[in-house]
Amino acid sequence: MILLELFLGFLQVGCFSFGGGYAAIALIREVVLSYGWLSEDMLSYIIAVSESTPGPVMVNLATYVGSTQAGALGALVATFAVVLPAFCIILALMAILRRFVSNPWVKAAMTGLKACVTGLILATALEMVLANAVTDGSADITAIALTLALAGLYYGFRPVFKRRLSPIALIAVSAVLGAAAYGIC
Repeated sequence: MILLELFLGFLQVGCFSFGGGYAAIALIREVVLSYGWLSEDMLSYIIAVSESTPGPVMVNLATYVGSTQAGALGALVATFAVVLPAFCIILALMAILRRFVSNPWVKAAMTGLKACVTGLILATALEMVLANAVTDGSADITAIALTLALAGLYYGFRPVFKRRLSPIALIAVSAVLGAAAYGIC
């Protein structure tokens, strides 16, 4: 039964997650919490781990949740379910879009989807910031300070050094700062 639930839950995520993994986090959150597979806190931790490990966030999340619920077979089922719709849709769309790429209706639809994806990513980011900033009903000043410091580093790096900060460097800095701020080092 759990394998069927994993398949159907992550098939739903795969079918309705436009814009990639970050836009899908809101839907993944809804599915994972509705089935009770992970707690809100655990999901936040796993999102952070999924973002910092190689591979697409959506696939990493599906694989982890599947493995926690039904072992290796659960990981395979959840991963297969989450990528199946995209695989099928891309095959079909590439055959169709080649013919209609210059059509104004197709261009307008793609522009609308870009706006939708941007909104989903922004909403998810704000939810994660708020969830990170409040612990046990009170503001976590350390988490807020780290978030602001890392955002400042990310956005301040380019004007100073005339190039973007590598995501790998930002992840490394955030891990070191987090360990130092919370007294692990």
